[in-house]
Amino acid sequence: MGVSKTEFFTEGQNEMASLFKAMSHPARIAIVQYLLSVDSCICGDIVNELPLAQPTVSQHLKELKNANIIKGTIEGTAICYCLNPEIIKKIESYFGNISNHLSQKCC
Repeated sequence: MGVSKTEFFTEGQNEMASLFKAMSHPARIAIVQYLLSVDSCICGDIVNELPLAQPTVSQHLKELKNANIIKGTIEGTAICYCLNPEIIKKIESYFGNISNHLSQKCC
């Protein structure tokens, strides 16, 4: 695979690319959708909702957490996950800007 040359792009472009890369798997989309439907949850709850093994779910959670899309707090021996509202707002703003721009143009 070639070099991505991220240094040629803005910080914002690189940040969005990292967020989209972290979201680029259907299991991660399913995890985000599940987290939207509950207040907080532990990994075991997510495992019960997805047709994946616990280690696989944990790996997807790790990717989402590394991208700051989700946050986790330790409660006893469990980790409770929730969406990071700051990152979700950045994603919403990005697509909102695209939508606003498209609504003002005709092709």
